Amino acid sequence: MPYLHNVIELIGGYVDVVGVAVIVISILLSTVIYLRTFRIDDGYRRYRQNLGKGILLGLEILVAGDIIRTVGVAPTMESVLVLALIVLVRTFLSWSLEVELEGRWPWQSAVIKQG
Repeated sequence: MPYLHNVIELIGGYVDVVGVAVIVISILLSTVIYLRTFRIDDGYRRYRQNLGKGILLGLEILVAGDIIRTVGVAPTMESVLVLALIVLVRTFLSWSLEVELEGRWPWQSAVIKQG
């Protein structure tokens, strides 16, 4: 079974690479879009929103990679506790970004504007 552990570790590593790539690409794309449209009144706000959405997606993918490696390779108590801490920190970051982007906690319903 060592071969299976190596494959799972490799898959988890590739998922991590995808997560980092999503964050880097979102930084680049958000910046290019901002530089092309920065004269628009809410350009900076949209830049932060685009950037935040990319970071949120990248964080979710990174958590998936951590889960794959921890659960799939050797679910010891120590590795599960480390995973729990990583997920806790990344969840806090995700919630913070969500509040920053949407102006509300993820569990709060969206306010519908009538106009």
